[in-house]
Amino acid sequence: MHESSLGRDVLRAVLERAAEAGATRVRVVRGHVSETEWLDPEAIAFHFAAFARGTAAEGARLELTTKWVEADCQNCGKRYKPDHHVMLCPHCGSTEAELLGETGLRIETIEVD
Repeated sequence: MHESSLGRDVLRAVLERAAEAGATRVRVVRGHVSETEWLDPEAIAFHFAAFARGTAAEGARLELTTKWVEADCQNCGKRYKPDHHVMLCPHCGSTEAELLGETGLRIETIEVD
């Protein structure tokens, strides 16, 4: 499961940043995941919590929101919401498009003690 490895990777990054800041406990981690990644934020948070047991992040909340993106059709110039990784313009049928906005998973803030 992709969300499992992402939960582990997020935990590693958070613990590294917390250690650099001299923190002894992580309370809340906030970020977002792009809808284009087709990831389940709740599943990532579940795995984050499981991997966090016995670490400074045990009991921390991982709060991920979904960030919506649009596509800009390079053929007709209209914007649309892509569907299931398919960059098919609903206006002209072209597959030539550019994603507008952030993609991927990003951690924005970490609350620590």
